[in-house]
Amino acid sequence: MHFKSMVDCNMAEAWVGDTFRIFPGKYGEDPVWGQANDLKFADGANADEAFNREANEFTVPKMPKNALVGQPGLHGAVWFETVYQDASDKSGRTLYAVYHNENYPATLPYDPKNGTGYIDKNWPQGLKGPTSAAAVCRIGIMKSTDGGRSWDNRGLFIEDHQPRMILKPHNTSNTFAGGVGDPSAVASGDYLYLFYGEYGYPGVYDPKTYDPTKEWNGQCISVARIKLSDLDNPVGKARRWDGKGFNALPDSVGAPVKALQIPRDSAGGPASSPTGGFHWGPSVSWNTYLNCWVMLMGHVTGSSWAGSKIYISFNTNKDLGEGDNAQQWSKPKILLDRPGHILWYPSLQPMNTADDITNKHTCLKLGRRARLFVKDNVPYKSSDYLSEYVIEFEK
Repeated sequence: MHFKSMVDCNMAEAWVGDTFRIFPGKYGEDPVWGQANDLKFADGANADEAFNREANEFTVPKMPKNALVGQPGLHGAVWFETVYQDASDKSGRTLYAVYHNENYPATLPYDPKNGTGYIDKNWPQGLKGPTSAAAVCRIGIMKSTDGGRSWDNRGLFIEDHQPRMILKPHNTSNTFAGGVGDPSAVASGDYLYLFYGEYGYPGVYDPKTYDPTKEWNGQCISVARIKLSDLDNPVGKARRWDGKGFNALPDSVGAPVKALQIPRDSAGGPASSPTGGFHWGPSVSWNTYLNCWVMLMGHVTGSSWAGSKIYISFNTNKDLGEGDNAQQWSKPKILLDRPGHILWYPSLQPMNTADDITNKHTCLKLGRRARLFVKDNVPYKSSDYLSEYVIEFEK
């Protein structure tokens, strides 16, 4: 199955009544890649029907406008990575989109009054070559009360500031200058748990004292959480895991999930390195057949997000809030390897089965069988979001 619209992130989706709705694409200002208006939605009576829609069958939702430089509001481009559906709204129309947000010194210049934004000095190179800037990613929340036809920006979930950016001469990966992004969010108890890529320096970056092992030690896939009751006003409410509990502030230094880090003696490395060595882009779902959480993730082994493998990990603790349950993931194992390809954004998706339709499965909750989607890039040839495999789990 080949997807026919733009995808550059996890697939966000929800059942709105008896309609399966997906929200792929990108929206907003981007001085490197250009203004984007590709964030759209498509419907189906089931997942397969929605995923098979033609490009001209997608609808553009009403999105908040970008704010002017120096003014409060939405800056940079956004991608919807997860949609959480408010269980108290029986119509299914109240949705919260967890978005990945990217900015540059040009769109979010440093403001000494509040310490936000970025300084264009020794800034690392971006994906389009020496004249392009690397982006900084952040994670925020938007809300819709009409099933995703229009959205209101509620603010940032978590972010990193200028002192944690990894600059020249050490950042040569052609990825991010730093930040947090590529998230997947799941509800457990009274909280929304956010699993995300950690790309900044775990402390203040200083080129004189920079330590690649220290950088590696604070990176990979991390987790934060926020009360479901705080989603309408999320700014300042989330807490990152700090190694002992969810205690770190949303813009402070947390600790990654150690079980998901690639050891240094097994080719593990920092995100700023051109040789990679880390997992990223998690996609998390509750599996009703296995009775556990399942995580898919990418694997970076070179610059510009190069990596041909998709990994899978499991967590048998349904309650992610008890003790260190959110940390107890199994050692990642290879699920798919396509040498010569670059694989991004793996996820498990429902199909058109009676089980998927009756139980209204989405990428956040699935049964024994699910379709594996991935963005498959063949350098200088093609870039397709597609599914070639159905995964069937065994106990």
